[in-house]
Amino acid sequence: MAQKMAPWLHQQLERLAETRPDLVEPVILRAMQDDPEFRWAMVVGAYLDGQINLGKAAELLGMHRMRLQQIFLEKGIPLRIGARNLEEAEAEVKAWTP
Repeated sequence: MAQKMAPWLHQQLERLAETRPDLVEPVILRAMQDDPEFRWAMVVGAYLDGQINLGKAAELLGMHRMRLQQIFLEKGIPLRIGARNLEEAEAEVKAWTP
C-alpha cells in the first residue's frame, strides 16, 4: 500500500515550484534520472495528460517509439498517434532523427 504524502509536504512542494522553480526542477530531474519507477510515472502521466507526445515519452524513457507503443498497448494505455499541432510535429521529427 502506498504511503500518503503529508499535506504540508505537498503544499510546500507546490509553493516552491511556483516561487523557486530553480530549486525544484533539478531535484525532480535528478529523481527521474535515479529512479526508473518515478521516471515512468512522471513520463506516462505527462503523456496521458497530453503534455508530451509518444515520441517525447519514448525519448525520456530511453527507448524506441515503437517499443514504447508496444508496451502501452500491452498495458492498456491509450495511444495518441499523430501530431495535434506544429510543436508536436516538430517534437516527433526530433525524436525520429539522430
